[in-house]
Amino acid sequence: MRQRGERSGTTLAALRRRVGDLDIGRALAVGLPVAALIVAVRISPYPAPLGVILDGALGGGRIALVALGIALIYRANRVVNFAQGDLGQLPTTIVVILVVSLGWNYYLGAAVGLAAAIVLGILVETLIIRRFFKAPRLILTVATIGLAQLLIWASFALIGRVEETSFQSTRLNAPFKVRFELEGTIFNANDVIAMIVVPICFLALALWLRRSNVGVAVRASAESADRAATLGIPVQRLHTIVWTVATVLAFVGIFLRAGTVGIPIGDPNGQALGLTFFVQALAAAVIGRMERFVVIAIAAIGLGVLDKSMTFQPGNRPAFNDVVLFLVVLGALWWVRRPGRGRVDTEQTSTWQAVREIRPIPRELAGLPEVKLLRWVPPLLLVGALVTLPLWLSQSRMNLATVTVLFGIIGVSLVVLTGWAGQVSLGQMAFVGVGAAVGGGLTDRLGWDLSLAVLVGGIAGAVAATVIGIPSLRRRGYTLAVGTLAFSLFVSAYVLNREFFNERLPAFRIDRPDLFGVIDITTETRFYYLSLVALALAVFVVYGLRRSRTGRVLIGIRENDRAVRAYGVDAARTTLAGFAISGFLAAFAGALFVHQQTGLGVEPYLPQSSLKVFTMVVIGGLGSVPGALLGSTYVQSVDFFLPSDWQFFATGVGLLLVLMILPGGLGSLLYEGRDWILRRIATRRGIVVPSLVADRRVEEPMLEPELEEAREAAGRAPAELAP
Repeated sequence: MRQRGERSGTTLAALRRRVGDLDIGRALAVGLPVAALIVAVRISPYPAPLGVILDGALGGGRIALVALGIALIYRANRVVNFAQGDLGQLPTTIVVILVVSLGWNYYLGAAVGLAAAIVLGILVETLIIRRFFKAPRLILTVATIGLAQLLIWASFALIGRVEETSFQSTRLNAPFKVRFELEGTIFNANDVIAMIVVPICFLALALWLRRSNVGVAVRASAESADRAATLGIPVQRLHTIVWTVATVLAFVGIFLRAGTVGIPIGDPNGQALGLTFFVQALAAAVIGRMERFVVIAIAAIGLGVLDKSMTFQPGNRPAFNDVVLFLVVLGALWWVRRPGRGRVDTEQTSTWQAVREIRPIPRELAGLPEVKLLRWVPPLLLVGALVTLPLWLSQSRMNLATVTVLFGIIGVSLVVLTGWAGQVSLGQMAFVGVGAAVGGGLTDRLGWDLSLAVLVGGIAGAVAATVIGIPSLRRRGYTLAVGTLAFSLFVSAYVLNREFFNERLPAFRIDRPDLFGVIDITTETRFYYLSLVALALAVFVVYGLRRSRTGRVLIGIRENDRAVRAYGVDAARTTLAGFAISGFLAAFAGALFVHQQTGLGVEPYLPQSSLKVFTMVVIGGLGSVPGALLGSTYVQSVDFFLPSDWQFFATGVGLLLVLMILPGGLGSLLYEGRDWILRRIATRRGIVVPSLVADRRVEEPMLEPELEEAREAAGRAPAELAP
């Protein structure tokens, strides 16, 4: 034990010497460009006054606290926490209720909020995050999306218990009065509080990370949790501390923001920061490579200055800010490099290894009559039920059925991109919006036939997905998730904005043109059948892709791209093909969706909708097409039958439960039932099926059969796998 303690102390001392969070060189590397930016906005043709720059720096400082929390959790757990802002919203909501509604003292309310943040951080890590300690890191990243939805629901549940009439305003008024003006910008007491609190938080976090044993140990556990544990470092306790500190940072950031703009109360889809500011925090974290805290803080402040300076300019539109933010995120993702030689890229090696592939029926049983019935009768019954659905549903319910079918196509597109290629897309509805804009515009503005319009719309989505996916080839994991989220914000704020493209976008109300010029699809029943045929075509294409060489290579890349590359496979080209196919299917569904809705609005394509679609597929099952369709049915039923206040609870809790209990999704239950029946048949027939018996006795992981197929194919014919 003494040797172990000495070795642990030596390791911490060595790591303390290596930690460079306050390295002057790194600070100057980003500090000088930010200083140049501030000078530029002062002397540009449309200069921003010092007051605007200071206001932007204060806003950027508040965002920096959230960004630092994201980076801190990434450093400890190697996950991107998409619930970071919402971790701060729940305790801030408590403070607002106590101070604004119940009239508590400001300082007492802040103390209660701080205590609530500490308790929340501990509970979240011990009850939820710790259950995914051994899971792949991207699985845990997805769990944070469900956590965000659960926290949003909890915040609005608290607000719902308080009469809205008791809120004169959701802003937190400072306990003292201060007012001064700097070149036309007025600052108040809340701004002064931010000027004091934000630097204190920066300094406290830097000293904690650099000087304390706990802070240095966080770095050690990030590099290798198992190795840190063998050196005597309490890894799980460290993770609890990290999540608690990150929650406190989020609370301080949202608390200070509540003094400026308040918190969202009337909108059940509202989030603590809003997607624009959350993407700003993500952009700052990406610029700092999720590890360099000084760089992250300076980048967040710089983004805040840039945002306020653009807003100040005459004739500026809010959408322009989102365009610049998207370009910054895209450039940052392109700029981020892989870790240097000798470092382990845990993000690169941790992928969707927990996605269950649905294996075919064993050959020993495939020829039996009862197995043939099991294989064909349920699908035929399902097809019969879908075909006869209009006979026993009203027109309003038929509208819901059509939307469910179209979202099934979107879910299938995510199965290709995330389930098979292992790339997390949190902006899939952006590609749907691209298809809707192009397809609807071609029929409404140019009078094209619907068949050609949906085809061209799908091609536009494929091109967009390929362009957005290129940076992810440099570094897998969070890259595509952050990029697609920023792209979703860009599409909803700019591409679908009638202020810029009114003459090219389809109108608010459009007619459904005849298909091929002769087939009437104006009724809900006829359009439902058209959507059903489109879904069948999409499923046929995806199953064909899965059986092809490209599909097998995609699975191999997901599991171990280095092994696949070692056999001469062009992994980059295959992955881009997966992006293109996924984008085509999503945009293809969007071109149909805009005609089903008989018009183009922005709300269905907002970033929140993309998160809901991703949740839908994970709940249903990322590894199978039937799972995606089942998830579409679940989420659309939740939207239709549950009040808006409870929809986040149903999807958030559903996502977490599925990841904890059924990693294969709800669709895996169908196949587990099938395997149970197959075991009964094998037992009654006296047939030994090793694969079915092994499932009951052996807990995997095992090598993916698809990776073995790729290796065998590479060994037989390397030229065949070559690009």
